[in-house]
Amino acid sequence: MNSPVLIKDAERLKSADIGGERLSALQKTITRNRFLPVPPEEENFVGDGDYLSIGSEFLGYFVEMAGLNEHERVLDIGCGIGRMAVPLTQYLDPARGQYVGIDPASPGIQWCTENIGSVYPNFRFMHLDIANELYNPDGYIRGSEIALPFANGSFDFAVMTSVVTHLPADEIEPYFREISRLLELGGRLFLSAFVVEPDQEQSSNDADARLEFQRMGDGPAWHAYETSPLAAVAFDDGFIDDALQATGFEIALKKLGHWRGETGSGHYQDIFVAVKSARGRQE
Repeated sequence: MNSPVLIKDAERLKSADIGGERLSALQKTITRNRFLPVPPEEENFVGDGDYLSIGSEFLGYFVEMAGLNEHERVLDIGCGIGRMAVPLTQYLDPARGQYVGIDPASPGIQWCTENIGSVYPNFRFMHLDIANELYNPDGYIRGSEIALPFANGSFDFAVMTSVVTHLPADEIEPYFREISRLLELGGRLFLSAFVVEPDQEQSSNDADARLEFQRMGDGPAWHAYETSPLAAVAFDDGFIDDALQATGFEIALKKLGHWRGETGSGHYQDIFVAVKSARGRQE
């Protein structure tokens, strides 16, 4: 399962203009740049690990796995407090590249607007009052009815890092359908998730001890914490694949991460790259 699963016409998933040593040098520069904005530790609610290093790591995934180019229009769903956005400020072309980040947590949007958007005019951040039991329990917009304020085909590239891992099963397909609407034909969706394989052994000594997923109910979802189900959500292998294909995407790449204890992968969560397809286009 760790091998990429490529769509038949994978030439639509083209390589980025930058790569190799040039990309590696950029990533190193980002992690060492003390002038880039970094939120105070007490305000950083997007997880553990070094803020710039993790963001730079994902920039590499966006470019190498999903072919993100400097001139493209990026939609970051669940942008949090800008961990993906800050490295992208050093990559996207200021004149042609664009970035929009949305999140239901208003403190993160405020910080990003003040510290990123004020310096980089091609970066915008929007608070959307989407209900989420973990991050915004009193939100007005139901996740199953999500509708984003952008025209069809407004973006070339969409990001959902550590978003599917905090959503209930009935919201996955509505999110994918809305993203499909917003992407140009051939646009890519990059997402990270936790996928539970049939008969998966979670007792490996190398597995993340925090993620002992248990199925709750009869649906496809697994939860690591009974008292806070959306703190870490996994899905049956095939559930995300089917939801992507039902909403106009073809899976270009699927790679399992090392959270389950396997050491062959360099990334933690499971990664999907999906391409908006003419054959599966949803009207």
